Amino acid sequence: MQMATATSEPRPSGLDIRALLQEHQGQNYELHAQHVNPSNVKTLKTIGFDHCYVRAEGPYLWDVEGTKYLDMLSGYGVFGLGRNHPDVRRVLTDFLNAEYPSLVKMEAPLLSGVLAAELKKRMPNPLDMVFFANSGAEGVEAAIKYAKCATGRPGIIYCKKAYHGLTYGALSVNGDDSFRSGFEPYLPDCRMIDFNDLDALERELKRGDVAAFVVEPIQGKGVYIGAPGYLLGAQKLCRKYGAIFIDDEVQSGMGRTGKFLAIEHDGPEVDPDIVVLSKTLSGGFVPVAAVLCKKWIHDKVFSSMQRSVVHSSTFSQGNFAMAAGLAALDVLDRYQLMKNAERMGNLIGEGLKAMIPRFEFMKEVRWRGLMVGIEFGSPRSLTLKTAWGICHGLDKSLFPQACVMPLMNKHHIITQVAGHAIDVVKLLPPFVINEGDVKWFLDAFEDVMVGMHKFPGPAWDVITDIGKAALTNRAR
Repeated sequence: MQMATATSEPRPSGLDIRALLQEHQGQNYELHAQHVNPSNVKTLKTIGFDHCYVRAEGPYLWDVEGTKYLDMLSGYGVFGLGRNHPDVRRVLTDFLNAEYPSLVKMEAPLLSGVLAAELKKRMPNPLDMVFFANSGAEGVEAAIKYAKCATGRPGIIYCKKAYHGLTYGALSVNGDDSFRSGFEPYLPDCRMIDFNDLDALERELKRGDVAAFVVEPIQGKGVYIGAPGYLLGAQKLCRKYGAIFIDDEVQSGMGRTGKFLAIEHDGPEVDPDIVVLSKTLSGGFVPVAAVLCKKWIHDKVFSSMQRSVVHSSTFSQGNFAMAAGLAALDVLDRYQLMKNAERMGNLIGEGLKAMIPRFEFMKEVRWRGLMVGIEFGSPRSLTLKTAWGICHGLDKSLFPQACVMPLMNKHHIITQVAGHAIDVVKLLPPFVINEGDVKWFLDAFEDVMVGMHKFPGPAWDVITDIGKAALTNRAR
């Protein structure tokens, strides 16, 4: 008897991602307006940031029209190594071709152990155990849980203007009301103090209910740098009153400031109990974060076999992410990118600082490595003071936005306003920028300042139009 055979039909070839990208090229904002976030689309179009990028390499992006952009934001610091770093890509391609297992779960993954050991080597103080998460916010959540479990206390102290993420625990220690509004109530016993205020910290610690003080060595919202001795003083107060000192290095860590951790700038006595890393940790290829802590804290949390997975995450320790982390550390070391971050940061900082006497609106330049804040303030002359008043009467975040917009639309440089209702433009360039990139930015910034110091003038017409649009949107 002849057996029936299945009809031989051609098998589908599967998704062609290149063809898909080509088919939908330029439809970014239409698709997002329909399916993702129409309010954000309106914002991006209003400020002229509605570009469609199709290629990325190092510190540069290219749009559909072939225009080249200098990325001085690096995905909020994710692309510290630059975009599509070839060495990290090679490692990840080799890993995928190895068909190596991942997320078996009932095992101890090899690469997470190797990456944990490599991270511990780079710490300025002894930190014994590492937990891997998927984002900086998730890392902060883990740190909060660890602190409460290890101390048996409910209180978490955080700083005004702090940004630790937007998940619920992280939001509860977020010092910016613009992110918090509408999501009340927050976790109880989270209390805010001023940054750089050791007296306020001690008053809270004296209450005896504080599990931890969580702090960014350099606040991302505004690029506010801890005053000399502040972080060491906070550390000592935490020791004195039995609270855990959590160092949030999500944005400032991984070499951005010229040292592996920003807190290292405070000297050899730095001794955080918990450090949270993310952003540059994977070179921008896959979400990953790491929480490093002292063994006594870890032992309180994972205190028995029954509690061996009391804190976990489905995608924690995924080997693809671990391979990316190891490759990122290798690139950071071999190319001496921390030294380059320090050198390029000083070129930018000193170049901007030299402009302050020439431009009345420039108040202060703060930087540590490639984490730079340019703060504006009320000018001296009557005409410009009038312009400043009009601008702030329309919207308190409008003036720095009026700097960011021409940097993008005239000079093709991506920057951002550093926070809500503060007059600061922030730079977070990739560590791979060179002197030519620094000149590109400084020349562009100088040109923008010249335009903004002419009142009335075209720059102020744009500011007025955007301010009126913002008022109209709020009225709706």
